[in-house]
Amino acid sequence: MDILGLNAFHADSSALLLRDGSIVSAVEEERLNRVKHWSGFPARAVGSVLEAGGVALSGVPHVAVSRDPRRHLLRRLFFVLRRRPQLAAVRSRLLNVRQVADLSSRLRGLDAGFAGRIHHVEHHRAHLASAFYCSPFAEAACLTVDGFGDFVSSMSAIGQGTRLEVLDEVPFPHSLGVFYTAVTQLLGFPHYGDEYKVMALGSFGRPRFAEPLRRVVRATADGRFQTDTRYFRHATEGVTMSWDDGQPVLGPLWSPRLAAEVLPARAAGEPLTEVHFDLAASLQQVFEEVLLARLRWLQRRTGLRALCLAGGCALNSVANGRLPAEAGFTDLFVQPAAGDAGTALGAAQYVWHHEMGKERTFTMDHVYWGPGYTEDRLRAALEARFPGFAAAGQVDGVRLQRAASEEALLGETARALAGGAIVGWFQGRTEWGPRALGNRSILADPRRPETKAILNARIKRREDFRPFAPSILLERVGDYFEPARPDPFMVTVLPLREEKRGVIPAAAHVDGTGRLHTVERAQNPRYWALLKAFEKETGVPVLVNTSFNDNEPIVNTPEEAIDCFLRTRMDRLVLGDWVLERVAGWLA
Repeated sequence: MDILGLNAFHADSSALLLRDGSIVSAVEEERLNRVKHWSGFPARAVGSVLEAGGVALSGVPHVAVSRDPRRHLLRRLFFVLRRRPQLAAVRSRLLNVRQVADLSSRLRGLDAGFAGRIHHVEHHRAHLASAFYCSPFAEAACLTVDGFGDFVSSMSAIGQGTRLEVLDEVPFPHSLGVFYTAVTQLLGFPHYGDEYKVMALGSFGRPRFAEPLRRVVRATADGRFQTDTRYFRHATEGVTMSWDDGQPVLGPLWSPRLAAEVLPARAAGEPLTEVHFDLAASLQQVFEEVLLARLRWLQRRTGLRALCLAGGCALNSVANGRLPAEAGFTDLFVQPAAGDAGTALGAAQYVWHHEMGKERTFTMDHVYWGPGYTEDRLRAALEARFPGFAAAGQVDGVRLQRAASEEALLGETARALAGGAIVGWFQGRTEWGPRALGNRSILADPRRPETKAILNARIKRREDFRPFAPSILLERVGDYFEPARPDPFMVTVLPLREEKRGVIPAAAHVDGTGRLHTVERAQNPRYWALLKAFEKETGVPVLVNTSFNDNEPIVNTPEEAIDCFLRTRMDRLVLGDWVLERVAGWLA
């Protein structure tokens, strides 16, 4: 049986096709329409996953969407009557709710024959399901933490077999996610999804603003948390939000009181200084303190050692690296699309397992669920961009050739990387979630201290403080990281062994940690083999890995990969078995 899962009319809109409990295909709308964090109806994503599954929308009996407009209606009405937020904010939310409620019309617009049943799954239940039902655990404590969804910001549960038993929730207006986003905006990062930048910024500072921030948010004795609403706008006047068929726009969440008592807002273009580093460090510390208290309560409440995390805050890899163990958990699973995109998966799984009672047969052990492209499509993309390339071998300052064998491809790429080349790496199916994990990646030599500056300035064109992640052979992780934990989804930051920090300086954060990505042969054999070839060449089983893009969504198609290669200053592009290399001196 097929279930189409949707995250619709919300940021990071996405679609996923679940067949008999297993993923067939999953993709975020942004990868297809090239608008970051697209918020709206994921029409292209729906078409993509249905095509991958060889099924028409009219043949899908169930659609699960990760929103339930009927949840907490009295609580929402009471809030509006008591607080009287701005009319524009109320109007935008009502329009959004109406779109969710009328989802059937949009689906019939794609296929007039659609007659399936639509299931509205509460946002945080979808988050819980996306984490637990994909995990390897038969029983686990489950926790979601994000900004808001269906008037809730956090929910805990026990997952057991096919059931999720909700334990508690944190209602609007209290939110750790809103707290993190408000300070992110205060620091001069206003765009939706900028929180990860501030997480990186914090490693450069000292938490000297922790005390005033503790007045803004605090853990409570019942395992939850409270925010002081005087420091925010969302609970008083309301905040305008745009979730309609475009890039999401979120108005300022912080109130003048927060700026007055903590730090004045950083203006656009104002240089980052030590005071901003310190506020970012303080934000991370207070966030971790409150989250740790909630995790400790959950471990005591359940007595379980396995933990499943979801929600946007579950992508805080710094917190993930240490908090679960400090709270008493020994096993952790974070679904790779832990943010709102992943609720498409969770909604479908909630219907399949919790509502229908179907047994679990699927464990997520890789992320390669998006579109893939045939050899003919790769060649057609090259022919369209470089007419006559097969005969010429060199066109427009680029040398093109097809590798004689996989061994030759891997050996030549490893030698180029060891020689300082920046390589675009385009293979197989697109990754699901916000991380590029070896199929849509830009790769570089971690041994070179200058690699970070080169990537930020020459390729990614972004802030110079931003770090890069190390991909490492799974069997060698203990040689470089402590503790030696596998992480195929790049969701934890762990300490590098002191003696290895100087070996891979381009992949080490300023505080001696790294955002770990372990590569297992069974899950991605070609990327594993490239790491092995690089180890043979250099003695180091690690590559710097960053997403294949430059201030845009991660590339999806071969055409997008070629365009990105040409407009940046990458040295090579490995497109399947094809190698594109800039001719020496072409950039001079």
